[in-house]
Amino acid sequence: MSSKKPSKSNPDKHNLNTRLTRIGNHPLDFHGFVNPPVFHASTVLFPDYETMRTRNQKYTYGTRGTPTSDALCEAIDDLEGSAGTVLVPSGLTAVALPMLAYLNSGDHCLVVDSVYEPSRNFCDRVLARMGVEVEYYDPLVGADIAGLIRENTKVVFTESPGSNTFEMQDIPAICEAAHEGDAIVMMDNTWATPLYFKPIDHGVDVSIHALTKYPGGHSDLVMGSVSANEKCWKQLIGTHGAMGLCGNGDDAYLVLRGIRTLGVRLDYHQKSALEIARWLDDHPGVSRVLHPALPGDPGHEIWKRDFCGSSGLFGMVLKDATPEQAGKFLDALTLFGLGYSWAGYQSLAVIPNLSDRTIAKEPTDGIMIRLQIGLEDTADLITDLDQAIKTAGLG
Repeated sequence: MSSKKPSKSNPDKHNLNTRLTRIGNHPLDFHGFVNPPVFHASTVLFPDYETMRTRNQKYTYGTRGTPTSDALCEAIDDLEGSAGTVLVPSGLTAVALPMLAYLNSGDHCLVVDSVYEPSRNFCDRVLARMGVEVEYYDPLVGADIAGLIRENTKVVFTESPGSNTFEMQDIPAICEAAHEGDAIVMMDNTWATPLYFKPIDHGVDVSIHALTKYPGGHSDLVMGSVSANEKCWKQLIGTHGAMGLCGNGDDAYLVLRGIRTLGVRLDYHQKSALEIARWLDDHPGVSRVLHPALPGDPGHEIWKRDFCGSSGLFGMVLKDATPEQAGKFLDALTLFGLGYSWAGYQSLAVIPNLSDRTIAKEPTDGIMIRLQIGLEDTADLITDLDQAIKTAGLG
């Protein structure tokens, strides 16, 4: 859990990349070592019976936090502007935990139709079995979501841009309407990270991240975080403890290390992805590019208004491609790995599954490809994409 310990370097007065080197960092607490040690902990000893009886000490058991996990939570709180943060074993757990914290049988939950597929699976399998009614809504609904909110609507779940199809949601308008109906707003903000969008500053109550992605950055860990405002923090931390959830110490250390370079890495991802997206937008083998930072994208104005950057993940539609041609395109790639997850140093390509959608359906003008632009040289990636499109007979 978050310790909210003030940083000795007073990072709030510094610019972003300077802050990233200092948040959650107290070297003098650990004999001057610049990185906090990894605590592998279950049992924590008490000095005497009275302390044990009252649990009147900072750490009491491994699942209740360690200096390693506290350092990471403190860093995330600094970036989010949140009242507190908890760590969980995966990004999907970060979605599930607040749902379970704030929803009860008989409640109504609004979930954006462009939601991350595993999140939808959790809603359909677990929340439905609990007696929670889940309704999927149009990602472009904006303030009109007020018409979907009922007396028993307790949660509005958002994700902007939308998973795989990259629709931009009007988060401030949705928050205003949801709060008028006394509903809690959650947002999966993994795509932008708190560097490029701060959900709580825009009215969101609970901010969710797959730390597996950009904060980790090297495709070698799985972890999630959930951050809440003052209103929602007590219920979140209570449910987190009741479920026995915690983050692995080694992975927390790796995420904290990844945060130190997050600013420079994300800037490179952003610039490379935009260069490649612009090139693809002019390619005869591509019907369209789905990237909200492109001026021609339908969600560009919302992105420009609310966000201060973009990441390395976007989509493209191979023009009039058949499934066989799309498969040839993927097999012809030499620098793009074929694999799930994203935000690591290596570029990836995948055909996302959009068959579960009811509103934000898959494109009809070709086959959708999701691209993760890594840290390779942009010219090499463009050459690879071009030859793969031609090999598939599309350009």
